[in-house]
Amino acid sequence: MERKVLSQVVCVCFLLSGQVSSLELTCETLILLSTNLTARMLVLLNQTFTISNSSGVYCDLSVDGIGTCWPRSAAGELISRPCPEQFNGIHYNTTNRVYRECQSNGTWAPRGNYSQCTEIIVLRKSKVHYHVAVIINYLGHCISLGALLLAFMLFMRLRSIRCLRNIIHWNLISAFILRNATWFIVQLTMNPSVTESNQAWCRLVTAAYNYFHVTNFFWMFGEGCYLHTAVVLTYSTDKLRKWMFICIGWGIPFPIIVAWAFGKLYYDNEKCWFGKKTGVYTDYIYQGPMILVLLINFVFLFNIVRILMTKLRASTTSETIQYRKAVKATLVLLPLLGITYMLFFVNPGGEDEVAQIVFIYFNSILESFQGFFVSVFYCFLNSEVRSTVKKRWIRWHDRHSIRSRTVRATSLPTSPSRVSFHSIKQSSNL
Repeated sequence: MERKVLSQVVCVCFLLSGQVSSLELTCETLILLSTNLTARMLVLLNQTFTISNSSGVYCDLSVDGIGTCWPRSAAGELISRPCPEQFNGIHYNTTNRVYRECQSNGTWAPRGNYSQCTEIIVLRKSKVHYHVAVIINYLGHCISLGALLLAFMLFMRLRSIRCLRNIIHWNLISAFILRNATWFIVQLTMNPSVTESNQAWCRLVTAAYNYFHVTNFFWMFGEGCYLHTAVVLTYSTDKLRKWMFICIGWGIPFPIIVAWAFGKLYYDNEKCWFGKKTGVYTDYIYQGPMILVLLINFVFLFNIVRILMTKLRASTTSETIQYRKAVKATLVLLPLLGITYMLFFVNPGGEDEVAQIVFIYFNSILESFQGFFVSVFYCFLNSEVRSTVKKRWIRWHDRHSIRSRTVRATSLPTSPSRVSFHSIKQSSNL
């Protein structure tokens, strides 16, 4: 500390002596001195050189807001400098160049051209892993969307199993379908030029995607509410109504997203509302309720499992078996949704490339295949759905078999009179 103060005093004395006026201040000198000088002293040093070297039309040495040093240059020149090594915690490729013009009036252009400065992150260091992660995301969302659509059609066609429990499953699957569909819209329409323009339609797409994201969690909350009422409150599901769950699943997320949209509009209105500014926490307007819903559902599940292990172990009724299977499905899916969401808060940053690659693959698989897991556990493994589909298949197969046997039977020449007439006709021709 004493050495640093001493070096600053020497520099100040050097300035005051006037010996520095015959020298030329360069960016390299400024960077070298900046390790020992405070910002105020650097400003004083720059002003001193500006006064002493003011002959001709020149742009004075300047440091812009990003930290790039622009040397004293003649008017009309286009100056290039290396891209910054780091800015706002993001590392950039210093082999690329940034450009700025010294205008004819001796002033620098308001902004430098930083378009060639690219971020250095794990995905760009490892392009193979990045492309594989993109393929996994598209493949997972395609498989999920196909499975969800099939499950949606099954619930729509099988009217005989349309009880409140399966209606909740159906709406959860619908919410995942809409979320997957908007994910594809986001991927196909959003690009750097669109996000920079920040048009109204792209902000609406982002708001729609976040809305359907929130509905996924609130319909999972509806699943937890129904199971908790059915198991813990002694099967009092007759008091539950469909409109209650519609209000929970589709209604509550709407004002949450509206509030988030107003927050974005006034405090973070850029880049189509993707990402967030440092120190701005508007995204917690919708993320907070999602976390709260997850915590409540985990409490529900803990209570449900406790009751199942004490009261329902000996019961073998069909209704109890259905509840047990529903609890098992929720026990698998809820942690899956929760773990996937919580991964966004524990992104392993830094220089550990292996941890970043593992995180990318793990998160891509869980995030993209969520809809597939929901379809499997709530529809394809649902015993009511499987039993009804099996009955319909057997009925269709029997009808088809009877029809085919009837057609074959009517097409054979089994009438004796017809055979004898045919024989008589052949004999007469001879």
